Amino acid sequence: MKALCTTAMGVALGLSGALAASAGELTIATVNNGHMIEMQKLTPAFEEANPGITVNWVTLDEGTLRSRVTTDITTKGGQFDIMTIGMYEAPIWGERGWLEALEFGADYDVDDILPAMRGGLSHDGNLYAAPFYGESSMIMYRKDLMDAAGMEMPDNPSWGYIADAAAAMTDKDAGQYGICLRGKPGWGDNMAFLSTMANSFGAQWFNEDWTPALDSPAWNHAVNFYVDLLNNYGPPGSSANSFNEILALMNEGKCGMWIDATIAASFLTNENMAYAQAPQAITTRGANWLWAWSLAIPAGTNQAEDAQKFIEWATSKEYIELVAETNGWGAVPTGTRQSTYDNANFQAAAGFADAELAAIMSADPSNSTQNPSPYVGVQFAAIPEFQAIGTAVGQQMTAALAGDISVEEALENAQTAADREMKKAGYY
Repeated sequence: MKALCTTAMGVALGLSGALAASAGELTIATVNNGHMIEMQKLTPAFEEANPGITVNWVTLDEGTLRSRVTTDITTKGGQFDIMTIGMYEAPIWGERGWLEALEFGADYDVDDILPAMRGGLSHDGNLYAAPFYGESSMIMYRKDLMDAAGMEMPDNPSWGYIADAAAAMTDKDAGQYGICLRGKPGWGDNMAFLSTMANSFGAQWFNEDWTPALDSPAWNHAVNFYVDLLNNYGPPGSSANSFNEILALMNEGKCGMWIDATIAASFLTNENMAYAQAPQAITTRGANWLWAWSLAIPAGTNQAEDAQKFIEWATSKEYIELVAETNGWGAVPTGTRQSTYDNANFQAAAGFADAELAAIMSADPSNSTQNPSPYVGVQFAAIPEFQAIGTAVGQQMTAALAGDISVEEALENAQTAADREMKKAGYY
């Protein structure tokens, strides 16, 4: 790794922070999701086309990745030449001058990127991260189990219907659970899901005057519903489950339904999978999230030119075609380009395509709550303070799901933590 081979030089030169990379050597921090793993396997194609550039990978789970890249960019640590970030970080970090603005040639066709993705990764008209794959959230369910239960999934079901379906599909003696949902703590982990669920119950993170609203009846209703749903019809140990754990459970046939990132559909192996839009309680506003795992260049890297070459390659139409040639059109990264959804081969291979695109197009970060809110964002509030608040709240929700504290205690603690952060930041 670059950090190991350059530390001695950094000390010798008296550098307190950034570690200079060898010329042509890129170190990329990314998440350990399937599409990112495939990108690493295909990287030799990039290196062959760009002699002199070599790529090193640091692959981490979602929570660790967010922590590592945030620490690195705020301390100017210089560990990475390319970072995998999302719609929360890109505009905030871009505005602060922490990221290089991206400029691609005409062949890249930036206008082909879905407007929701382009807008969410930009600030003041500048694109600060390029989407590798984009997503909303939706219901992924076993149609065979739904049929056996004598039920039929609506296109836009209520949360009450989801609870009834989960009960009907649960057979604990057979190790079959009606529903799997994220429980692992993190602002982009359990809180990504729980925020959308709470939105649909009429909740919001902050009132119009920026006071936290986590002590509202709507949050209480939503979180109690979530805890009861997983305790009654979810698998044991749900409080430790994130994306990869639930993906494995789904592919092992242990879950009847999963409400999560649309991108998961690319990796589900059961032939009986079907799809519907995210559930609603009293409103559809904010019921499904909007996100893009994207590649960005931290300001100050000495490898900006080579980093841009890699990002242009990895997020191009040509890369999508390379994945299709290698693994088939059903395995390409989705949610980023209109041309992917216009491709007849992709439509034929991806039974989830229409549901995914509908979810992405319906998400509205500027109007994501039933009552007016002062923030932009569906499953997060696009303010610098949210990361600390969301992390603290996520820990409380996990504790409630695990039965360590009551939902009421968890929300009271969450409200106190959020109030403290907002006061410290001078919102009131």
